[in-house]
Amino acid sequence: MSLRDLLVSTLILGSLPVILFRPYVGVLVWTWISLMNPHRLAWGFAREFPFAKLVAGTTLFGSAISRERKRLPLTRETVLLVVLTLWMLTTTIFSLEPEMAWDQWSKVSKILLVVSVTMVLLTSRERIENFVWMIVVSVGFYGVKGGFFTVVTGGTYHVLGPAESFIEDNNHLGLALLMVIPLMRYLQQVSERRWVRLALGAAMVLTVIAVLGTQSRGAFLGLSAMVAFLVIRGKHKLVMGTLAILMIPIAFLVMPESWFERMEGIRDYRQDESAMGRINAWRFAVNLATHRVLLGGGFECFTQRWFNIYAPDPEDFHDAHSVYFEVLGEHGFIGLFLFLTLGVLVWRTCSGMISHAKGIDRAAWGSDLARMLQIGMFGYATAGAFVGLAYFDLYYNFIAIAVATKLTLFESQLELSRPVAQTGGVLARSRLRSVAP
Repeated sequence: MSLRDLLVSTLILGSLPVILFRPYVGVLVWTWISLMNPHRLAWGFAREFPFAKLVAGTTLFGSAISRERKRLPLTRETVLLVVLTLWMLTTTIFSLEPEMAWDQWSKVSKILLVVSVTMVLLTSRERIENFVWMIVVSVGFYGVKGGFFTVVTGGTYHVLGPAESFIEDNNHLGLALLMVIPLMRYLQQVSERRWVRLALGAAMVLTVIAVLGTQSRGAFLGLSAMVAFLVIRGKHKLVMGTLAILMIPIAFLVMPESWFERMEGIRDYRQDESAMGRINAWRFAVNLATHRVLLGGGFECFTQRWFNIYAPDPEDFHDAHSVYFEVLGEHGFIGLFLFLTLGVLVWRTCSGMISHAKGIDRAAWGSDLARMLQIGMFGYATAGAFVGLAYFDLYYNFIAIAVATKLTLFESQLELSRPVAQTGGVLARSRLRSVAP
């Protein structure tokens, strides 16, 4: 037994009694396991041990016996998420590849179940920020590690994630790192300790370098779009713009000539076999969804068998390589509509929180977090166009944070405005309606 196996096992198994009586801790441990995959860094029995199932089961049992609120928040986002889940179940029943589809349904449904429990248990600002910290630590570990690796090796090698995980592939890791950078920025804004702010600033720089080090063109496009959005919509536009400009010479200093040649392929995509393979997969998804208008092909329908029927070039077989075409091919136009609508609703919820918090010091943290969630979602929407991560935990964690933050702000403002409301305060009631679920 290696020291890593012993350390990971002790930390996770030792947390189970705590989770039983404080199920919220289970949400944190699950997030750590699902995003960082610490067991994949071990070399012995811990590598394949079902820690996630054990933690999820303990969390669910602990939630059932707990006296805490157990009702899923009834918001437009949660309702649509339930509808999308049921639609995925429907397409799985009628899938083209039943055996693989049910296996994938089992994985996706567990993710969405834990996300639902997360929404139930994130009942305060403290819990929300602890959850954000866990996400930043879990994914940011690979950002800091990958940034150092890129600097030391001169960007010669791709930065990869842990084996047999959602973020093993360089493109997938690049997307995850993109989404975490704005959360780092939020924690930097609200942290009172100077050393924490400095550490987070250094982590952000190294994570940006790690994104470049993945050599993912999709992640590079997402980073460029996200930086532009941060400069336009974020606070301290001049500072953010200056930092963005400073990243250009850093890229020239750190990355090798081969990196620039690879990024050049974005412009000359017609000459790039990988890019044309993705377009072939996207056209396959459109053809399949057009033929099976209501249901699509179900989970795991991107196979050689169905490429032979629906792909323009059957021999050029590829996975979806896009969250949009992945959902379209697997769940049809209805599934894609539900998926996109969910994203739009969460975005609007964040915009509502930003607007509501103007002039209210007590709600400023919610406004800052909502703004960073939007930037992270913008990165997902952009880079996700080239990466097949439609069921990635991190995206649905963003949704859970947005819902929990909205409800926390509403309840906080309700308590603050209750005496005013009792005397007929019109302003208090109007502001409450602006953030009501």
